[in-house]
Amino acid sequence: MKYISTRGQSEEVDFIEACLQGLAPDGGLYVPKDYPEIAPAKLGESFSSIATRVISAMAGDSIGSEIVETLCRQAFESFHHEEVTPLRDLDGDSKLLELFHGPTLAFKDVAMQFIARLFDYILEERKQKQTVICATSGDTGGAAAGAFAKSKNVSLVILHPNNRISSVQRKFMTCWGADNILNLAVESDFDACQGIVKTLFGDHNFVRRMNLSGVNSINWARIAVQMTYYAYASARMQGDDLIRFVVPTGNFGDAFAGYVARRTGMLEEGTQFLCGVNENKVLEAAIQTGQLSRVSAKATNSPAMDISVPSNFERLLFEMSNRDSQFVREIYDDLNTTGAGTIPFDIQDRIKLNGIQSESVTQQQTIDEIRKVYRKSNIVLCPHTAVAVALASRADANHNDVVLATAHPAKFPEVIGQALGTKVEVPQRHASQIQSAEKYETVENSSSVVRERIENWFAI
Repeated sequence: MKYISTRGQSEEVDFIEACLQGLAPDGGLYVPKDYPEIAPAKLGESFSSIATRVISAMAGDSIGSEIVETLCRQAFESFHHEEVTPLRDLDGDSKLLELFHGPTLAFKDVAMQFIARLFDYILEERKQKQTVICATSGDTGGAAAGAFAKSKNVSLVILHPNNRISSVQRKFMTCWGADNILNLAVESDFDACQGIVKTLFGDHNFVRRMNLSGVNSINWARIAVQMTYYAYASARMQGDDLIRFVVPTGNFGDAFAGYVARRTGMLEEGTQFLCGVNENKVLEAAIQTGQLSRVSAKATNSPAMDISVPSNFERLLFEMSNRDSQFVREIYDDLNTTGAGTIPFDIQDRIKLNGIQSESVTQQQTIDEIRKVYRKSNIVLCPHTAVAVALASRADANHNDVVLATAHPAKFPEVIGQALGTKVEVPQRHASQIQSAEKYETVENSSSVVRERIENWFAI
């Protein structure tokens, strides 16, 4: 298995190098040169078994399947539900796919627990150390901290937007007390954090000196592991109607993982994906009208979706343009220089023919949905999940909906308090973790300041 860049100006690499590098040297994102065929999951097949098959197929001969099996077993033993990502009845034919039973109560744990073990295994084999950098809109940073805390081979740098995530989300990334983690709160929004990361990756001398890698949703290993729960859910759904996955999304990585699961044969050909976004409607506009734009993200009550440039959408454009890397370079050059880019009509049509749609939900509708579901079913939704449930309830469609429940509601006490006038407690097994002393620094929105702080951290 070889991997190529969406921008077409980097050398082919294998699965391990694609994962360790994160971002391709030309600024593009890695995708398989050829997609493997992977058999659908079977009813009763364990989550770990499905993940082993998926990752082994994506890894090719770069890592043995026995090693993959061991890493998967270790990763998913850390979850507090035997099914890892169980399905729960919601309403009628709809189901909730609960992705928040991991160490930091968010769907990011599913991939991050595997990635940390993969990195440690490879780096130990190579006798190397690595710096991993992560920009987060809320949950990725916590999942990365929980996975890499006290790693012997990885130093982790986390950038999060200061005062634009919930207090509980912040504590899941700042309370580990691990000397190998540097937490920086950037005085701006998530897009600024993500921009700093991309700028640092563009400094090839800095990348070499720090042996820099990234574990945002741009990392192909994240996509590969997240395919697993789509296949797992599909095997457990009953009925003749096609499945529609309703995905709350910010960076489009989770939704793209579903597309890849279908493309490799793990899902039925007609499986659809409805991407829920909040009042930051860039993805909705891109899919519905073909207009990409770079604007300042608005702070909302679903903060992990406060993103104006969904990175993984680049992968979809690459596939929908028949892998035209020149087109991808040109549209992202336009986006960077003018703040806008236009998707041609034929590519817009291919996106829709592939069953991919996007709609937005307002902050008030999010609050209303949390209240409605709680009164009807006694289920408390996190605000991101509520965005998706609100969309699922809108449409009259001939299919079964599976709504991705991306985080535990206890991670958003401010929003739940506003909606329900009550507090959802963090599960007891996690309570002591977020009661520890926090450790983070506030920095200005500057790639040079962040670079200098990282260099000084290593000099200590």
